[in-house]
Amino acid sequence: MDFNATLFGQTIAMIFFVWFTMKYIWPLLDTAITERQEKIADGLAAADRSQHDLELAQKKAAETMREAKEKAAELLDQAKKRHAEIVDSAKDDARTEAEKIIAGANAEIEQEVHRAREELRKQVSVLAVAGAEKILQRNIDASAQADILDSLVAEL
Repeated sequence: MDFNATLFGQTIAMIFFVWFTMKYIWPLLDTAITERQEKIADGLAAADRSQHDLELAQKKAAETMREAKEKAAELLDQAKKRHAEIVDSAKDDARTEAEKIIAGANAEIEQEVHRAREELRKQVSVLAVAGAEKILQRNIDASAQADILDSLVAEL
């Protein structure tokens, strides 16, 4: 019976150990395992959210870059148009100024030509009067008249 009592004692000790473990230790282990599973699940969910947020941020960054490039291209086009307008305006102003300068120069040339003509007319009239005086002072002789005319032509 010794063998049976030992077996019976070991059985009771095993049942007590299982009951004690299930009553006091297993709930603590189950709680720890459950908390650990929740932390792991939360960590995985956070990683998924972070991955999703990263993808959204990358898409937003790409969109922002695209918009910035479009805006830069638009500003560059506007600058080119403004440059062309300024150049055209400067060309028009230069043409207008050149036309004014040319018109002024032409008017000045016309005045100088008019003065020169008036001066020539005065000189021709003086010479004509001088020639007429010389002709009248001498006798009317054909050879003398030809000599006077030749000298007048030489003076002109």
